[in-house]
Amino acid sequence: MSDEHDASEAIGRVTHWYAHLSVAALQLTAPLAVGDRIHIKGHTTDLVETVRSMEIDHRNVERAEPGDDVALAVEGHVREHDVIFREV
Repeated sequence: MSDEHDASEAIGRVTHWYAHLSVAALQLTAPLAVGDRIHIKGHTTDLVETVRSMEIDHRNVERAEPGDDVALAVEGHVREHDVIFREV
């Protein structure tokens, strides 16, 4: 697993969790692409995984930019306000 991240390194945060779909809605502050490895960290969340698929407005996308609202399929359970970091 990762070392702790500095809050200034965050690339986005979870705005909603759709448990029945295992999808997190994200607000991005930095670019994100399919294949990127991310770390989702929160009060009780600590999840590292590779981005498998993303959607913007119900359309599959390979890349999202800062300011985009993205739906991201995740393998674990995340929560609103969890913070997303890029893994190196």
